[in-house]
Formats: sequence, C-alpha cells, structure tokens
Amino acid sequence: MAPVLGPAFVASIAYVDPGNVATNLMAGATSGYTLVWVVVLASLVAILVQFQAAKLGMVTGKSLPRLCRERFSRRGGLLLWAQAEVVVLATDLAEFVGAAIGMHLLFGMPPGMSALITAVVALLMLRMRRRGRTRRFELMSAASLLLVGAGVAYDILLVGHQSAAGLAGGLVPRLDGGGSVILAMGIVGATVMPHAIYLHSALVQGRGWPAGAAWRRPALVRRALRTDCLLGLGTATIVNVAMLALGAGLGAWTGGTWTGDLPAAHAELLSRAGGAAALAFAVTLLSSGISSCGVGTLAGDVVMEGFLGRRVPVYLRRLVTMTPAVVALMLGVPMTSLLILSQVVISLGVPVALFLLVYFCRDRSVMGPLVNAPLTTRIAACAGAAVAVLGCCLPLTLLF
Repeated sequence: MAPVLGPAFVASIAYVDPGNVATNLMAGATSGYTLVWVVVLASLVAILVQFQAAKLGMVTGKSLPRLCRERFSRRGGLLLWAQAEVVVLATDLAEFVGAAIGMHLLFGMPPGMSALITAVVALLMLRMRRRGRTRRFELMSAASLLLVGAGVAYDILLVGHQSAAGLAGGLVPRLDGGGSVILAMGIVGATVMPHAIYLHSALVQGRGWPAGAAWRRPALVRRALRTDCLLGLGTATIVNVAMLALGAGLGAWTGGTWTGDLPAAHAELLSRAGGAAALAFAVTLLSSGISSCGVGTLAGDVVMEGFLGRRVPVYLRRLVTMTPAVVALMLGVPMTSLLILSQVVISLGVPVALFLLVYFCRDRSVMGPLVNAPLTTRIAACAGAAVAVLGCCLPLTLLF
C-alpha cells in the first residue's frame, strides 16, 4: 500500500487553510467548545468525500474534471469549468490573505509584497512536483500540516484555560443562539473544499501500481485509500479541533475581549504569553497560507486541464490567479472582509462538486468493482445535500 499513501496529506492542506484558522478560532472565542461537534462531523463528511474522490481517480485513471469533459456536452463542460475557476480564485484569495497576515506579523511586511513572495514560494513547491519529485512534494505537505498542528498545540500549552469536560461536552450536538448557527455554517463551508475534491481525484493516479490493479484487487485499493484518507484527513481533524480549543482558551484568558480577529490574537499572545507564543502563531498562519497556495495552484492546473483539455503554463496561471488577491491587498481592503468574501464564493461551489462526485461514484460502468454500495451512495448523497444546503445558506447569512 505504500505507493498509494500521500495524496490525502496534500488534499488535507485545504482543510487547515487560513479560512479554517479564522473560522475555528472565532468559533472557540465566541462559543467556547459548543461547536466541537460541528468540526468533527464536517471533518467526517470531508473524509468520506475525499475517499470517494480518490477512489474515482484510482479506478478510472482520470480526474473528476476530465470525466465531466468526456461525459457532458461542451456547453455543460464550459459552465462547470467557469464555476470551478471562480472557486479556485476565491480559494487563492483566502490563502494569500492568510500568508500576508503571517508575513506581516513576522516581518512587518506590506500585504502586497507578502502576496508576491507567497506566489514565488508556491511556484517553487509546484516546480518540485512537476519535475517528478512527487513524494517530496507530499512530504512537504505532510510537514506543513504537522507544523500547523505543532504551532497550535504549543500555543494551547502556553495559553491554558482548557477544560477536558468542556471539550467532551462539545461533542454533544447543540447550538447556542443565532451567532453559533452562523459560525456552524462557516465551519462547514470552510471544511468541505471543492478544489480539494478535484485535486485528490488527480493526485492518486500514477502511484506505481500496474494498470488495472483497481479492477483486479478492489479490496486492497479500498484499504489503501481508506488508510491514506484516515491518516491525512484524520490529522487535519485533530488540528481543527485544536484550533477551536485554542480560540476557546484565548477567549477565556482575555475575559471575552478577544473575539477572533487574527492580528489581535497575535497581539494578545505577545502581551500575555510572550514572544514565543506570538511567533508560533505567526509561523502557523504563514505555513497554512503558503502550503495551501501551492495546493490551490495545483488544483487550478487540474481544473483547467480536465475541463478544457488544455494546460496553461504554471507561471502564467499563477500570475492570473494571484492578481485579484494582490490587487485587493495593495488597495488596502480589510483582510477579514476578504476572508469572509472568499468563504462565501467557495461555499457556492460545494454543491456542484459533491453532486458530480456522487453521480459518477454510483455508476457501475464508471467505477466497476469499486462502485458505491447503495447505502454508501445514500449516506454520501444525504451528507452532500446537508453540506450543500448549509453552503448555500452561508452567503445569505453573511451578506444579509
């Protein structure tokens, strides 16, 4: 199974991006441990979704966007490509904002310059993968995931104000007023990411297994992909719960005066816990932003090549996708507003990606021996419908 392990760690970077950091910290600061169950439940849905995407790519040898191009009309394919590109642009916006905040906190760097440096670093990561060093790229993604987790854990130890009983009680589903409802929708919208679905279906291809292995040994393929998803996305789940716990601890430590703003969190850590805690927070945010930028660019490559059958040079693509983020940051648009806007746009792409995934995975002519069982299809469809409803409601609650 070793050659198959790794893609889930790349996809899991999308689940600890700056949007997740901001949403989870705010949820912890304003609602304590109340929404832990939302983080866990959304993460379980994400594991199921990413497993389906990996299985689809492994058995067909094609990405989800490419299957759409082959199965749907040209007009339908163009519409799907257009919405996927908008999702990728919105994803880039959130990731550039996170990296810009991290660099500003660490070095006092202007947001526009931070965005340019982030783009260069992301290109270097992608160049490594394009030159055949796929395993190194996956190891770097796993290291970034662990670095984010280590930074959050370190700050939790310094901040304290944690309650094991409160954390356990947060696993019981409940909501506490309209504010927690909006935060719950934000957590779900920041967890199930459309670009990670498109990307994962492409990453599992060419893993060193002989052609047709998925058809001859479906049980082994299921076990390998399940193990990869549980390791990568399970780690991301723990990190997200830890982010919420950090937000709850910092909120209690400040007596409720801090309500989730990222630069304010850095200032509170600096004044109350010292420079090491503030440094760990800034490095966490920077690692989250830069690594997710690389993954976002790679997802954009998969989207364009799959839906259109064309590949744009990665440098040109990065120039196009980074331009809105750089312009917005250089114009001084508030970073928190940019993060909220990006989550609104991303949430609108969730129903499309989930529908396409369930549609193909239930088709025996496509999936062969790895076709979803009827119960799996029903569970995936219900989970996808719930996420889609929340994703569509999120823009309305945030904008109105």
